[in-house]
Amino acid sequence: MTIEGRDETRGRRIRLGMVGGGQGAFIGGVHRIAARIDDRFELVAGALSSTPDKSQASAAEIGLDPVRSYGSYVEMAATEAERPDGIEAVAIVTPNHMHFPVSKTFLEVGIHVICDKPMTTTLAEARELAEITEASGRQFVLTHNYTGYPMIRQAQAMVAAGDLGTIRVVNAEYIQDWLAEKAEDSGSKQAGWRVDPAKAGAGGAIGDIGTHAHNLACFVTGQRVESLSADLSSFVEGRQLDDNAHMLLRFSGGAKGMLWASQVAVGNENGLTLRVYGDKGGLEWRQEEPNRLWFTPLGEPKRLLTRGGAGANDAAAAVSRIPAGHPEGYLEGFATIYAEAAELIRAADEGRAPPDGLALPTIADGVDGLAFIEACVASSENDGAWTPL
Repeated sequence: MTIEGRDETRGRRIRLGMVGGGQGAFIGGVHRIAARIDDRFELVAGALSSTPDKSQASAAEIGLDPVRSYGSYVEMAATEAERPDGIEAVAIVTPNHMHFPVSKTFLEVGIHVICDKPMTTTLAEARELAEITEASGRQFVLTHNYTGYPMIRQAQAMVAAGDLGTIRVVNAEYIQDWLAEKAEDSGSKQAGWRVDPAKAGAGGAIGDIGTHAHNLACFVTGQRVESLSADLSSFVEGRQLDDNAHMLLRFSGGAKGMLWASQVAVGNENGLTLRVYGDKGGLEWRQEEPNRLWFTPLGEPKRLLTRGGAGANDAAAAVSRIPAGHPEGYLEGFATIYAEAAELIRAADEGRAPPDGLALPTIADGVDGLAFIEACVASSENDGAWTPL
């Protein structure tokens, strides 16, 4: 990244382990690529699957030392904590139900945690994990990768600078169609655990993608959702968890909002969109065109701001890696989280304050995410009653 003043303390790569992310797991490969983009981490150990044989096979595929390919995360945590060259941080890329026990195990042996979202499957677990993190003195990073996109950082900075004035309306949506049919019955590993309450938790679409939309709305506006009214649906017959959600939101700063999350919206691939409107102007951003941000000052023509182009601010430039006009998005968004995690981990290990400007999601965002999911479920079960987070 082109972050001024963040390279003096880089030093050697941080030794990284991974739990989950073995054969057939999409997100594991994403995390491994992201961790290497800025050359801040080196993957040296893993418990990549739920059985020793699968773990070894997965480790062989990516060239991991078989001696440091473990049959369980418990074995991995205990062994790596005792090695003089043991891992300093672990990436957790398992189904949701494993996030809490794996995070707890590694934090308690003194290893920093980088975890996929949502942080846990219940709000009680999320709060307990926050207490464990504080007691451990280790860092916990949550990979809400969309917060790492340059034009999202630009939008956040513009809102904070008052370019939109007082925020009035926030509209977030994340819509897909990949679960419009019962993919879980066709052998899809990705679909199977996401629709299983025992593995995904209480939220289907709201846990998988709704949490991203909620997090992004809060990240850009600087406001928290205080209460919501939700209507969750399971349109596909026999599905136990929601595959579509509509809701109204009330924010801490007085803004009102709407959020739509759907995995049955036929014709949509990865339609994450955020619109923010204040009394002086509005912003609109779409994940499928991530290098573009539309800004409309009140009474003036709409302006297209592009990553690296005229109008891009310092916040966007700080997390850009390549010249304007070259696509930069999903993998790089994850990489920004990893690069900032490296800064946070290095600072913690060296007993100093982290550099200014870090904006990565932390344990507090994880707790908010679970509060959001549980409020959605409670509201929907109570006929859309307004429910506090």
